[in-house]
Amino acid sequence: MNQGNRSGAKRRASLTSLPAANALAIQLVSLVLVVVLIYLLRILGEYEINLGLAAVLQGLVAATITYKHRLPAWWLFIQLLFPIGLVAALGLHIPPLLFLAGFFVLLGLYWAVIITRVPLYLSGPAVWRSIADQLPQGRPVRFVDIGSGLGGVVLHLAQYRPDSSFTGIELAPFPWLISKIAGYARSSQCRFVRGNYNNHDFSQYDVVFAYLSPLVMDSLWAKVNAEMRPGTLLLSYEFPIPGITPHIVIHPDSGGSTLYGWRF
Repeated sequence: MNQGNRSGAKRRASLTSLPAANALAIQLVSLVLVVVLIYLLRILGEYEINLGLAAVLQGLVAATITYKHRLPAWWLFIQLLFPIGLVAALGLHIPPLLFLAGFFVLLGLYWAVIITRVPLYLSGPAVWRSIADQLPQGRPVRFVDIGSGLGGVVLHLAQYRPDSSFTGIELAPFPWLISKIAGYARSSQCRFVRGNYNNHDFSQYDVVFAYLSPLVMDSLWAKVNAEMRPGTLLLSYEFPIPGITPHIVIHPDSGGSTLYGWRF
């Protein structure tokens, strides 16, 4: 690979490492470009661009830059609609404190996306039952849900298998708090830990369950290979490990979703 290709690859890698931060940077760059364009049009042709049109232009510029730098496809729509939605919201004269409150609520819910690139996905009872069927029988099991969200998996399994130990790890503050409260309300013996699953040792668990994102499956596979013991099990809902054939393939419901499993 020549020097130009290497630098291009490094630039793309840096732009996909923290998509939320990079999306914000692209919006700021787009804002500057649109402001410069408005200024030039005003000087050269005395043409005025209203706020609505400026927002559309900024969205188009941001979406174009996002496409050029190969961020995930959904960011194209977010980048296009963000300035338009912001101008529309300002036109509603919503109190600034309400905006601030909404920001902190969303931050508390989706904090993990900024750091781990994993959205808040929620599974349902059909998936929980399928996971319960895969747990080793006849002995206590140590189970961890990495990215446990609102705690549904852990709470269900703790009720199903009171002989075993169930832990949920969640980085986003609000889902973690909700799962903690739900655990106390049910007097459940399960445990919810706030943190990044990358900082936890998987060797202490018999079963690791993940409902994460395609973006992190390769790094997850490297971690489980380095830490999980022989006889243990990795389960992943919806997202397989690229290039690794699973030992377990289950369809929990009629919606086409899939639970994958790898035995070590």
